[in-house]
Amino acid sequence: MAEPALAELAASDNSLIINWRAFELRPEPVELLDPNGEYLTSAWRDHVYPLAAKMKLPMKRPPIQPRSRLAHEAAKWAGSHNRLAEYNLALFRAFFEFGRDIGSQRVLMDLASEQGLDPEALARALDSHQFIAEVLGDEEDASRLGVRAVPSFVANGRVLAAGVQTAERLRELMANGPRGLALF
Repeated sequence: MAEPALAELAASDNSLIINWRAFELRPEPVELLDPNGEYLTSAWRDHVYPLAAKMKLPMKRPPIQPRSRLAHEAAKWAGSHNRLAEYNLALFRAFFEFGRDIGSQRVLMDLASEQGLDPEALARALDSHQFIAEVLGDEEDASRLGVRAVPSFVANGRVLAAGVQTAERLRELMANGPRGLALF
């Protein structure tokens, strides 16, 4: 979950522009991982939990591995209402803290409602795939840039880092460099 480090970085540098972009790790028809399989079990045990503890983030391995395209469309919709940061944080918490299925339209609508947004308006946008072109455009950019992991931090057309980073590491990457950061 990149949000806490980004929030800290943005708070320390109000000239920094962070542009959230959509990227699906496993888009259709790529097979989803078994949430109880060896790969995810060892990745969480060896990497995620130690980093979460170091960063004091409450995280637990989600019991599901949903498709994320609909969640990306919902985030784009929230951004059209100037609520992208809040909605993204709600998405991250729903998945990484509470194990909710962020591939479910009902869950996405509930998150919208929890953020004071109109869940029925979100449902209409999702049903019509109003933001699919933006999501697919982001994914095309990610492919062109060589993004292979989430989160990936991109500036000036190149991937600066992949995987969760501390605020200190993000400051190092941004020192004397770009004022904008794309986050896939």
